Amino acid sequence: MAQAFPFSAIVGQDEMKLALLITAIDPGVGGVLALGDRGTGKSTAVRALAALLPAMRAVVGCRYACDPAVRGGVGCDQCATLKAGPKPKSHMVAVPVVDLPLGATEDRVVGALDLERALSHGVKAFEPGLLARANRGFLYIDEVNLLEDHLVDLLIDVAASGENVVEREGLSVRHPARFVLVGSGNPEEGELRPQLLDRFGLSVEVRTPSDVPTRIEVVRRRDAFDRDPAAFIEHWHAEDERVRRRILAARKRLATVEVPDAALERSAQLCLKLGTDGLRGELTLMRAARALAALDGDGTVGDAHLKRIAAPALRHRLRRNPLDDTGSTVRVERAVAELFTA
Repeated sequence: MAQAFPFSAIVGQDEMKLALLITAIDPGVGGVLALGDRGTGKSTAVRALAALLPAMRAVVGCRYACDPAVRGGVGCDQCATLKAGPKPKSHMVAVPVVDLPLGATEDRVVGALDLERALSHGVKAFEPGLLARANRGFLYIDEVNLLEDHLVDLLIDVAASGENVVEREGLSVRHPARFVLVGSGNPEEGELRPQLLDRFGLSVEVRTPSDVPTRIEVVRRRDAFDRDPAAFIEHWHAEDERVRRRILAARKRLATVEVPDAALERSAQLCLKLGTDGLRGELTLMRAARALAALDGDGTVGDAHLKRIAAPALRHRLRRNPLDDTGSTVRVERAVAELFTA
């Protein structure tokens, strides 16, 4: 298995790294969409996060890595039957980060039912797909804006329900499929369907570094990693461990972080000022700010947290204004400056 580039060694993509950390602390934020130039480290950052994440506890023998602490009704059928019995055996496993390739068939994504075996032997045989493997982890789609429409529809349904249902010839199998959706792509190659765009909690813009020192450092670190991956990973091990400890501490602190009415009012005012549709923007802004406060070690969400996370939480939720040709990021930053200095 190829070794992942250390998360801490990634240069110049601070917004993308912060967004990934926030979803690692609170998956309820809703995932990350990274759009930008080719060769800017989008997929590198996602795979680096996988190597960084603390392991999780799962039921031994469960094909969906169900959490032994959540028993009955939430996990798969097998684990739900354990509700009344003794606590199931569990072990620590790596958080899955599963790639969904553009050319994947529907059966590979959702799983396949063996109809012949079911009809001849009466056994409901199911081969789990990529959604099953991604349960409690991350589902990564590179070039997400080029994903086929039928897979987009499928992902929208599963992302909304947290459950995958496979039905063939009167047979039905359902299993948990709760994952953080992470997508990357180049907007010049095609736009993302609005229904899927809305499912991403945070959207980050990834640009090629424009200053010489940063470009030199990116090339230097990548070259060092390619020449001796083991030595490079060891060099950054202590820094990655520090980030891992911050994630663990933030997860424990998250439930105690307060979101005062003043912060909720600021969120509502900002979304009204920008004209975002629905309330998903405000919910995401509040959750992301709370996770950011937990990451920073703060006990209360304040203006500083809202300002830092406003653009990623809202830039992809703005309506197009024919009278304003400025980019969505500029519009968010302008609204933040007007509101937070009023």
